Order: sequence, then C-alpha cells, then structure tokens
Amino acid sequence: MISHALTIVMNELNRHLADTYGGGDGSPQVALGNMAEGIASAPGSSGVPRDMLILSMVNIKEEKALKNLPNHVRNDAALTVTYQNPPVFLNCQILVVASHGNYTNALLMLSRAIRFFQFKNVFSQDNVAPASMTTNAPGNALDQLESFKLVLDLYSPSMEEVNHLWGTLGGKQYPFVLYVLRLLELQFKATQSEGVLVNEVVTDFYQKSATD
Repeated sequence: MISHALTIVMNELNRHLADTYGGGDGSPQVALGNMAEGIASAPGSSGVPRDMLILSMVNIKEEKALKNLPNHVRNDAALTVTYQNPPVFLNCQILVVASHGNYTNALLMLSRAIRFFQFKNVFSQDNVAPASMTTNAPGNALDQLESFKLVLDLYSPSMEEVNHLWGTLGGKQYPFVLYVLRLLELQFKATQSEGVLVNEVVTDFYQKSATD
C-alpha cells in the first residue's frame, strides 16, 4: 500500500508536468527510486535514473494521535459487532530529488514540483485521475488502496538533519525538497471474531433474606 500511495503521487505529478509544461518525447519525468543506490552511471545500470525527479521514502513514523481507536465495528441494523485490530496510520517522509546533470534544469524541475504540491497537497480517490490509480499499480488487489486521503506537507530540515540524511544515503547531495506524506492508513481486512450487540438488560434481582 505504501508503494501504491507513492505511485499515485508520482503519476499525478507526471501528468501535471506533461499537461502544464509539455513532456518532450512523452517519457515520464518522475520515478520512484532509492537514493541510497546513487545515480545510475548509464541506462540500465544500478541506481536511480539521471535527469528525473526521484521520489524516495526515507522515514516512516506512526501517527500516535490516532492510535487509540476502537477494535470493533458496530452494525446496528443487524445487531452485530465485528472485532478487528484498528488500522495503523503512518506519516512517511518523502525525499524529492532532482537528479539532472544540468544544475539549472535540476532547480527548474524541483521548483515545478514544489509549485505542484503547493497547488495540490491533498490526494484522494475523488480528486485524482483514474489512470493515476491504475498505472503501475501493484498487481495484487490486497496491496492497493481502496479509499485514501494523502496529505503532503513541506518539511524543512535543519542543516544538521540534512547532513545526517545525505550521510545515511551515502551519496552526494542533489537539489532536493522533503515532504511528509501524512495519514496513510494501513489495515489488513481480516475479521478476528464476531458477536451480537447487547439489546436487553435484565434487572430482575432480589435481595436474599436472612432466613434464606
């Protein structure tokens, strides 16, 4: 599901760049990749591709404000209750890197990405293109998001955090911006048990007498 969430964001950004600025030869301008692998020295070699915007996840945190949710779902019509563990809500830190060899082009593309996320920082099944949810989506339906609301907030790291980040990735620093993708809901739809709702309370009781 994390893969599908980032794929949706990638597809939306790709579509925006192509529609707004033109796509050149029509090839994608945004890709998912692990910046720890470095920039590929040649097409087909290991590493993320050159001359693209790369979305790379660098951290995951749990949203603890939504941790204490109930572990059951009521069905008042059928007077039943279903027990299942509550979903996990994640905040993912996403690195957007311009891997362009030309520094001016890198800054240009990075600014276009920032302007896009300023214009559209909330993604849901109601405001993204249908193709964005299906293109390059995971093949297994269990790995796909059914309903979602992804919120991207700009995160401004300190110079110390930047140093640690790129030191951890083990490569040279490229023009980048960091976003927090908030409230990604992960839940495996598996019922643990079922029961019925209490619909009657019996209050027929009496006090024993001393001779009983």
